[in-house]
Amino acid sequence: MSIPPSPQGPLSGHAVLVAGASSGMGRATARTLAGLGADLVIAARRAPELAEVADRLRGGGTRVLCVPGDLADLEAALTAVDRATAEFGGLDAVVNCVGTNVTRRSLDTLSESDWRELFRVNVDAAFSLTRAALPALKRQGGGVLIHVSSSAAKRPDLSGVGYQAAKAAVAALAHATMEEARADGVRISVIYPGFTRTPMIAKRPTPPTADQLAHALQPEDVAAMVAAILQLPPRAHVPELMLCPSRS
Repeated sequence: MSIPPSPQGPLSGHAVLVAGASSGMGRATARTLAGLGADLVIAARRAPELAEVADRLRGGGTRVLCVPGDLADLEAALTAVDRATAEFGGLDAVVNCVGTNVTRRSLDTLSESDWRELFRVNVDAAFSLTRAALPALKRQGGGVLIHVSSSAAKRPDLSGVGYQAAKAAVAALAHATMEEARADGVRISVIYPGFTRTPMIAKRPTPPTADQLAHALQPEDVAAMVAAILQLPPRAHVPELMLCPSRS
């Protein structure tokens, strides 16, 4: 299938890989960037949901490439980056929205297998995407890599020891990589969203109240911050950004 032309906008001509694009913050980010004219590569584990997102984006005139796969696997991340550069001639930015949590999350109930899964999905995906994307970004003389972490990495809460440790590791990976990559023009940012109304809230041990849901962030709020960072000039770098509900 030929990829139709992208709409004009401030990100027109920019190729962006959005990981975790099948739902939640990733899907909202893909939609927001499409509205700004970006060419998109969307990736996630759930192929049917990802294909639905791609169809909707194409219906709006966006050039979009759909690459299903488990991004915790380095080969899957490399495939997504390689297909992006082959289709669009390069890669300007990567947005990592991959993440998960578990229901039994307190230290006395968290199983070893769940601990490992939290790190596999949250941290291994961040590592794989970083390793896969950096050479492509460097070849272009620079670019942007954004990791969506969690406010729990900065301000401990009841989201669980495994989740908080994993999201803190994502941030540490991002900041350390920035020190290695800044000389090549690569800018790496971390966004720390607070409570956001995404499908992951279904894994909470206690369902959120109606009042909590009414005042939660929406995925589009996070997407707006991603878009703002991507539109900055190369001289400007946002190391990290905390985004919280105003009535939390």
